[in-house]
Amino acid sequence: MKTLEHKLDNLRRNPSANDFILADAKDADMAWGIASPGAPYPQGDKQRYYSMPEFMQQMREIVASGYIDILLASNSVMSVLAHRERLFDASPVTPAIRANDTTDVWISRVADYRDHPSRPFRSSYLHEAQYGSLTASGNTEPVVNLGLYSITFNNDLDADYASLAAFREFRQEAAECGFEYFLEVFAPNMNDCGLSATDIPKFVNDSLTRALAGVSRAHWPKFLKIPYFGPQPMEELAAYDPELIVGILGGGSGTTYDAFKQLAEAQKYGARVALYGRKIKDAEHPLTFVRFLRTIVDGDITPEEAVSAYHSELQKLKIPPKRSLADDSQLSATELSYAR
Repeated sequence: MKTLEHKLDNLRRNPSANDFILADAKDADMAWGIASPGAPYPQGDKQRYYSMPEFMQQMREIVASGYIDILLASNSVMSVLAHRERLFDASPVTPAIRANDTTDVWISRVADYRDHPSRPFRSSYLHEAQYGSLTASGNTEPVVNLGLYSITFNNDLDADYASLAAFREFRQEAAECGFEYFLEVFAPNMNDCGLSATDIPKFVNDSLTRALAGVSRAHWPKFLKIPYFGPQPMEELAAYDPELIVGILGGGSGTTYDAFKQLAEAQKYGARVALYGRKIKDAEHPLTFVRFLRTIVDGDITPEEAVSAYHSELQKLKIPPKRSLADDSQLSATELSYAR
């Protein structure tokens, strides 16, 4: 059994169980274009970005490590790793694809789509994700059968109505082909959404739970993913319904302590899943960074100890840290919407 299924089963039978699901979000090519894989660190004489083959090699190493439960990637990447290479056949890691790419994640180096209210859109077909091709036979077990569906509510009637209508259509297609999903709700991507900073967590929690009220529980998401707004909003959502397993998204890169402390705090207040993208991708050594994420949620080390230990590992690897240990042990502001 995949570790994801084992942990979800445990959490549904016992919501107070200590199981924690870690996901690595390597789906940046659905958002950032050429810059998606990130830049090598430290930079050489010529600044460049990793190529997609280099990025996929990072994914292979993360999957082989055993530190994560889910690898999230684009349909394009999974057509190589999952379908062509069969990377996940004998792995405890579950492959997942980004099932939609709303306009607030269209983040070209020069475009301004993210400055407009999010509009629903899907590049991916679910059959294509499951079987590797639009024309492949569906007579066998799907190779990839999990996807991330994302909604960004903006307190804008027309935009939010369109987002919910698209979610309704997606759910029907997913149910018809037996495709499973987890649901992500971002904070508004519009700065002028008419909500104060203290109201946004309430708006996200209310919008998410209201959206699921009209959905049969047979078709509820496997788990939820929202920004970590702090203890009270997380406790509120985690306590709302024991059948909803709640997780967090990482947001911007920030310091190492930002990631480690956020993870521990979210777990303390009810989160049972974390999906980190940029926090992992932008780390000096992503594989070591993920190892410490796992030791934190397993209760083997505190966030403060983990930052110091991570810097010690960088020293052993002869990788210069981006910040001094003192600076990297500070909390910094990280944005809550995907685009910022």
